[in-house]
Amino acid sequence: MTDVRGGASSTVPAACRAFAERQYRRSSAERWGLTIDELAAAFERSAGGRFAGRTPSPAEAEQYFESLHLDDLALGCACAKGREAAWEHFVREYRPVLLRVAGRGQKADAARDVADSIYAELYGLGARDGVRRSLFDYFHGRSSLAGWLRAVVAQRLVDRARASRRFEPLPEEDPPAPAAAASPEFELDADRRRCRELTGQALADAIAGIEARDRLRLALYYAQGMRLAAIGRVLGESEATASRKLERTRVALRAAVEARLRAAGRLTDAQIDECFEHARTDPAFDLARALPPPHG
Repeated sequence: MTDVRGGASSTVPAACRAFAERQYRRSSAERWGLTIDELAAAFERSAGGRFAGRTPSPAEAEQYFESLHLDDLALGCACAKGREAAWEHFVREYRPVLLRVAGRGQKADAARDVADSIYAELYGLGARDGVRRSLFDYFHGRSSLAGWLRAVVAQRLVDRARASRRFEPLPEEDPPAPAAAASPEFELDADRRRCRELTGQALADAIAGIEARDRLRLALYYAQGMRLAAIGRVLGESEATASRKLERTRVALRAAVEARLRAAGRLTDAQIDECFEHARTDPAFDLARALPPPHG
């Protein structure tokens, strides 16, 4: 018996394939450049979540497939695979949804941060076994894409609120005594100081090693704070293309830093993870300051 993410049995893939063949044109899959096999795989993932732990009857499986938002599922599948036409459509139609929902009760900058972080997850930053992982992989078409995005944004806002409360300082009855002055270098232990030095050099080398146009795109976004649409106009590309290339550059930059830490610093995977965690909280690793001026 073959499972789908630990779910439906091997009878389901055949039903997925048959349904994909019948609904291929109706689902707009062809418009986004999906194959029948890719659409069938999307149905299979969806069925794996719906029928986890049991085998549906053919009639039950058919009824479930008929209830799906086929156009939205095809679009999400194509975006997960990086199809440019699908991304162009998604940015035009759904990015405003992300910004609007994220902006409820939030300042403009905070809303943009939430929307952009989700947008990055949708494109897929992380990779496992060499395969890019996208948040779209978890969209199964049971709700509309807009409804699913609203739920994702709402959960991210809740997560941010909980995190901010978790790190709020506890009230103190008496003011703390003034701390003795100390230099930043003294405050860092030897391992963390070495980690900072190695990571800083690796980051500088990695930035120097990317193409000038990609370096410019990073500088415009991080150092100048320009929006993706504005960056696209500067570079003569669409907002979707600017976003996609920015994310690819970020992934490549991280991989280059990892490779340099592994080669030059002789660090293990665990030590590299620790270096990235230090970099995440250390102002010395502000990417905006590490980048050269946009005209450079």
